[in-house]
Amino acid sequence: MNHPLLFIEITSIDLLDILLVGLILYQLYRVAKGTVAVKIFFGILLIYLLWKLVSALQLKMLGEILGQFIGVGVIALMIVFQQELRQFLLFIGNRDFLRSRSSWLQRWFPSNEEPHYRQELDELIKACKRMAQNRTGALIVVARKSDVTSFIRSSKLVDAALSATMLESLFFKNSPLHDGAVLINNHRIVSAGGILPSSENEDLPEGMGMRHRAALGLTEQTDAIVIVVSEENGSLSVAQEGRIERTDSEELRRILDGGA
Repeated sequence: MNHPLLFIEITSIDLLDILLVGLILYQLYRVAKGTVAVKIFFGILLIYLLWKLVSALQLKMLGEILGQFIGVGVIALMIVFQQELRQFLLFIGNRDFLRSRSSWLQRWFPSNEEPHYRQELDELIKACKRMAQNRTGALIVVARKSDVTSFIRSSKLVDAALSATMLESLFFKNSPLHDGAVLINNHRIVSAGGILPSSENEDLPEGMGMRHRAALGLTEQTDAIVIVVSEENGSLSVAQEGRIERTDSEELRRILDGGA
């Protein structure tokens, strides 16, 4: 016999439905976090939950009014959240869930390119350490699976071997390309002097400037790893997956090694 108070039956499918909706809402929140849009996001969410509650209580007139508002609100959401929706779709499309080569496979079946990759990684780390010591500002994009070229504007083709000397010369203060970003792809320096999309996130850690905002902006839309050397204090920072944090050379090596 059913208990009179248990008028709602919850099945395993309902729980799965709630879990999936929760995951989608969480990812939308991550994309909108730190922007004005997050306040609108919570406002719309509260109205939607109120509409569902009114519908469950069978308050027909109020439910109809809220239902009309929600119906029209879908179009309004597409206009208000167009940038955030674009970032969310890019987030899904660029996420590398399955790596083409797992770590255990690499250990047992190493690639012939492994020695070259290690040497180039050493050169990159060496350049970052030297520029940090000399307080030479730098912005380095390490491409992964996504095509980042469409997000980088005004870059100049370089197409050179990856070396510490080359990187340091590109970011030397008298170099015409020192203010822009260097793109590294397939272990080569592809371009320099690029302009990256700036993030609108307002929650950047204290002391991070325009280079850090640009690094964060690119990683919000692609799966690239972006390294920042601060000109003000010589600190190293790394941005990936829409997050940025300060690091050191050893941690940077671990991140790049895992992201290669």
